[in-house]
Amino acid sequence: MTAGKNGITYADAGVDIDAGNALVDRIKPAAKRTNRSGVMSGLGGFGALFDLKAAGYEDPILVGATDGVGTKLRIAIDTGVVDGVGIDLVAMCVNDLICQGAEPLFFLDYFATGKLDAETAARIIEGIAEGCVQSGCALIGGETAEMPGMYPEGDFDLAGFSVGAMERGMALPEGVQQGDVLLGLGSNGVHSNGYSLVRKLVEISGLGWDAQSPFGDGTLGEALLTPTRLYVKPALQAIRAGGVHALAHITGGGLTENLPRVLPEGLGVEIDLNSWNLPRVFEWLGETGGMAEAEMLKTFNCGIGMIVVCAAEQADDLSKMLTDAGETVARIGSVSETPGVAYSGKLL
Repeated sequence: MTAGKNGITYADAGVDIDAGNALVDRIKPAAKRTNRSGVMSGLGGFGALFDLKAAGYEDPILVGATDGVGTKLRIAIDTGVVDGVGIDLVAMCVNDLICQGAEPLFFLDYFATGKLDAETAARIIEGIAEGCVQSGCALIGGETAEMPGMYPEGDFDLAGFSVGAMERGMALPEGVQQGDVLLGLGSNGVHSNGYSLVRKLVEISGLGWDAQSPFGDGTLGEALLTPTRLYVKPALQAIRAGGVHALAHITGGGLTENLPRVLPEGLGVEIDLNSWNLPRVFEWLGETGGMAEAEMLKTFNCGIGMIVVCAAEQADDLSKMLTDAGETVARIGSVSETPGVAYSGKLL
């Protein structure tokens, strides 16, 4: 093929294919770290293959979940602290899968930017790989999209998709009844929801991202970018031990909106707000905005990132198992005959 009159290239339009190829080569070792039984192909193909039989399933049901990181990305972009948002991306998908009773098997990511910065992209994808390692699923593919004119300089967006599996008949929630105990598993902070409000509250405070955190170590930006906790491995262990009737991932909507999603019609929950210690980050957010307790409870996780609904007679054993697995566990309430979420005690 002869050269055109101007010799213009795709790179002249802002898309550097060579940089994209170099990024794939760089992240291959990170993806390889996530290999698990069932993976049949590496990065680079048009699709990714996974063998359910090799993963140990006889009569599997597949479960899919997709999510992003939301406006927490704005803080990561503004501070340059991008290493943890990949973990957030994985957590927002796989923590949902486990609530259905499914073991996360594999993960795919979508990273979009106006101009590819290979170093930033690699740090983000290496974080995704770390999230996959922590949750036992494989990073088997993804897409890096360089789209000039779509994003301001330095901006990017992330989306993720994960597939899990369970044997037929093992879906959750199942068997939730009056008297079941609620075990709350501690969060790592704000996780990945409510960040439009978080950013508004930081604006009200007058603090910059590089200011000393008023509620923890490091800068305010670093503290608010603490990655979402991954509950997959301890939750799977609890499910397999028996007695778990439901799991509720406390994301957007807080405790108030997420718990009813796992309850049968006609049942509710009673929660004692004095049964766990509210992390300082939520105290600071609430005090800064003069927020009402009800607003806090339907916006943030308030220190409880996952709730295990379990049979009362097995609550102590499950609590010990989860604690031994590294979780901070509190008995925060029980299932009641009165629909809705009823609170006692005081949060703030």
